[in-house]
Amino acid sequence: MIRHIFTVSTGTLASRLLGFARDALMAALLGAGPVADAFLAAFQLIHVARRLLTEGALNAALVPAYWRVHDRDGVVAAAAFAGRVLGTVSLAVFVAAALVGVLMPVVIAALAPGFVGQSTFLLAIGNARLMLPYLAFAGPVTVMMALLNAQHRFALTAFSPLLFNIALIVAIVALLIYPREPAVAALLMSATVGLAGLLQLTMLAMRGGGIASPIRITFDREMRSFFGSAIPGMIASASPQLMVVGAAAVASASPAAISWLYFANRLIELPLGIVGVAMGTVLVPELTRATRGNSAAFAQAASRGLELALGLALPATFGLMLLSEPIVHLLFEHGAFTAADTRATALALTWLALGLPAHVLTKALSPAFFARGDTKTPMQAALAALAVTVAAALVLDRTHGVTGIAAAIALGASVGALLLIICARVRFGLTLDPAARPRLWRIVLAALVMGGLLWLATHGLAAWLDGGHRLIVAVVLASLIAASIAIYAAGLSILGVVRLGEAIRALRKPDLRT
Repeated sequence: MIRHIFTVSTGTLASRLLGFARDALMAALLGAGPVADAFLAAFQLIHVARRLLTEGALNAALVPAYWRVHDRDGVVAAAAFAGRVLGTVSLAVFVAAALVGVLMPVVIAALAPGFVGQSTFLLAIGNARLMLPYLAFAGPVTVMMALLNAQHRFALTAFSPLLFNIALIVAIVALLIYPREPAVAALLMSATVGLAGLLQLTMLAMRGGGIASPIRITFDREMRSFFGSAIPGMIASASPQLMVVGAAAVASASPAAISWLYFANRLIELPLGIVGVAMGTVLVPELTRATRGNSAAFAQAASRGLELALGLALPATFGLMLLSEPIVHLLFEHGAFTAADTRATALALTWLALGLPAHVLTKALSPAFFARGDTKTPMQAALAALAVTVAAALVLDRTHGVTGIAAAIALGASVGALLLIICARVRFGLTLDPAARPRLWRIVLAALVMGGLLWLATHGLAAWLDGGHRLIVAVVLASLIAASIAIYAAGLSILGVVRLGEAIRALRKPDLRT
């Protein structure tokens, strides 16, 4: 399991790093003004759809269903089931994309009510409609990725999303070299989103042939049952993005607030993507197999997942909170993105980071429900978290602006994680195995030590981090991050949480297939 998680995490890290490059170029091109707000509001729609579909969400429902058919009726029946899912999902997503295109004014009014009556409203509608072809391609991409994951071919699905960011980076670089009016540049970038979806589908279709055969469209009882399980799972898996969309709807009334929130959340998505998506992608197959064994195997798999999730999320939380402003300055303060935008984005990032452990914990707990065929409980927790986020954002926006909205997202994430913990205990008595309990406390201690030393270092190096030359800031930041990782790793080793030899042996297990 560790090696599979490492593979998915590596691919996700590469995608997120390219995403940072994309967003840094986007910030330089559009800044944080009305055109950027309109583009990012439209992009959020596609971003959520991407999370709902391609990044581990449908995987949560399809993998257990595929293996149930495989175990009951054999390989041929499983391939036929996959073919029906591929054809039906592709048609359903195509129809949904067409309907959203027709109703786009209503959709944008719901996602960004503050735009109504402003020039940004029409800009957002135009951008969103040009992005919609991505949704049609996302249907078959989703199914192909889930089927490859079911067969433990994680490398291809982990690295194929890189094409999305590569296509956008090429388009933005071209627009920086050959400038256009900001509104025209945003439209050209929007059109590129659809092309990126086509590239990803082409790559998966070339390598994943024969997994789903024959391809058919059907809405029989089996398909209706599958969709009844898949849709709640998709909503649950996209919980962090749904909370951001709900918060952005509140923020849309304030100029540039959507842009600040978007860029801050992009930094949260690096650790959330590396840990959360990897956990959701790998844990579902692992826990599904464990449910066919005994309760001890299930507890062991779930415990290892929780340890890995919190062990990676806690140091990332402290790092993002303590280094928020220099990180935002280094990545985004170019061109049209000003120092004032940096300060506002950094404040939002600090509060968003408080919710990161809860987000990751949710990603680690949800597969325990998915593996048992229960997708409704995680969905209910996600909707409760969304309701808390929106309600808190409406209150906090009046007194604290975008900072209060970011705090509302962290609060909503904490409520969602707490609900899942309670439900897991009540529904199927999920408990940590004996080895996990002492290790979790040691992980927290190691993270606190690292955070304390990083706090001291940032104060001592404040003159180098605040307003210094960009190259100096980059070197100091890289040094602080490297030192923090080394300190944390040393703390885990000293406290007996992990040993280097065991980690290397886990990564070398020859069970990874591409």
